[in-house]
Amino acid sequence: MAWHDRHVAAHLEHLAAVRDKAEDPEGRLTAVLEAYALITHGLAHQRYGTEAVALVHSDEHAGHAQRRLHELIRDVLAEAAASGAVRADVAPDELAGYCRHALAASRDLPSKAAVRRLVTLVLAGLRPPGPP
Repeated sequence: MAWHDRHVAAHLEHLAAVRDKAEDPEGRLTAVLEAYALITHGLAHQRYGTEAVALVHSDEHAGHAQRRLHELIRDVLAEAAASGAVRADVAPDELAGYCRHALAASRDLPSKAAVRRLVTLVLAGLRPPGPP
């Protein structure tokens, strides 16, 4: 579990670093979502024992990391919404849940190119609605 904690912390640090490198709110959002989707895709293609996976991904153990991830994505979304790059008619907290769950599909994708297409689709869903 200690190894897993370090592994998760490294992923969260990577996401924060990717966020911090981008120059504007929309770029930060795109960078974070793409990095998260690629991490998720990569992890799905690694093989670990079933018992170990169940232990480290239990609700109790994974809850803290999931909250930190959710908060990071939520904060980037809030900044993007304030800049007009993301819809403001849905709370950033709800949009963060949408992003996390939609990007979980990257586990099943065959390639990084497919993961990037999924990120593009998710970003399209975040755009402000056009005129009726």
